[in-house]
Amino acid sequence: MEAGVAAGPEAAASEAEAAVAAEALRLLRIEPSAAGEPSAGRAGGAAGSCSVRVAGPCSVRVAGPRSVPRNALRKRRRWQRVLAARRGKRRQERQRRRARRAAADGDGRRAALGSGPAGPGPPSLRRGRVPAALAVERLLEARAAGPRLCVDLGVGGSMTEKESGRLASQIRRLYGANRRAARPFWLCLTEFAAGTPIYEQCFRMNDGFAGYLMDTTPESYLDLFPLEAIVYLTPDSENVLEDIDPDKVYVLGGLVDESIHKELTLRRAREQCLQTARLPIREYMVKAPNSRNYHSETLAINQVFDVLSTYYETRSWPAALRAGVSSGKGYVLPDTAEQVETPQCATAAQENSLFCAEELHRQEAPA
Repeated sequence: MEAGVAAGPEAAASEAEAAVAAEALRLLRIEPSAAGEPSAGRAGGAAGSCSVRVAGPCSVRVAGPRSVPRNALRKRRRWQRVLAARRGKRRQERQRRRARRAAADGDGRRAALGSGPAGPGPPSLRRGRVPAALAVERLLEARAAGPRLCVDLGVGGSMTEKESGRLASQIRRLYGANRRAARPFWLCLTEFAAGTPIYEQCFRMNDGFAGYLMDTTPESYLDLFPLEAIVYLTPDSENVLEDIDPDKVYVLGGLVDESIHKELTLRRAREQCLQTARLPIREYMVKAPNSRNYHSETLAINQVFDVLSTYYETRSWPAALRAGVSSGKGYVLPDTAEQVETPQCATAAQENSLFCAEELHRQEAPA
């Protein structure tokens, strides 16, 4: 009888604790069976769910998920801003490309003005988009029949990282122009070795560079082509390039035009006993008067290619030089020299008249 009386309060207390725990679990929306099984509790804790600990009749402790550190949140927001900026830049680039294509469609596809070795060529889509299959077909024809254009990357070993990046951008523009050309060249990058700055910059700055349809080799052009077929194009040469021979291999020095090394490519070609030539800028263009008195025949490799490609299509040096030589080089065609000179003469005449008026006013002023 005494045992039964003693067991009564303990049973009542345990029932009260069980009721409090069940109510707490009900409020937290946790099944009592899941909370009562040790294995289920461990599995839920491993999965990252909430854990409930009943320490007494009125004591409930709830452990929620871990909070994200502030540094992680800051890095995540910064990365989101970078992604948003990239998306905006890509959107702007797409809009510019659409505007250029619309302008090219409005102008129409112009036909080639001249004829090449194989007769009249297809129209040039220099500003439009060429179908991929057609571009590949033209490039493979150039690979089989020429002409070939090599970029000598061994000459630019002393360039800085910034200059290497600009050269990589020029290579991208050169390849894009060649891909759109009606009569493309077959391109080759020689002494393009892994680990060099230009190698790293080409893959870093040019999307899809590994898929460019051209030859890249760590070897020299001297090991790939016979010496009598190589023509090194340098602005310091005494020989003038008169025509483009499909059987020749034309070599351009891989240098940016910002770092002009006087006669560097000419000395390199002479040491290798190669034939040299320069573009006929002096023969077809004249020096334009400018305030800096700046005149240079050194062009970027993509500008030299624009001249060669346009001439190969049109057989017209004036048209080719107009396409590749910018006015910033200080050279213009004779038919545009008067248009450039007239505004400068008018400005000079106006300055002289103002000076004369001031001098006359000074003389007539009372002492």
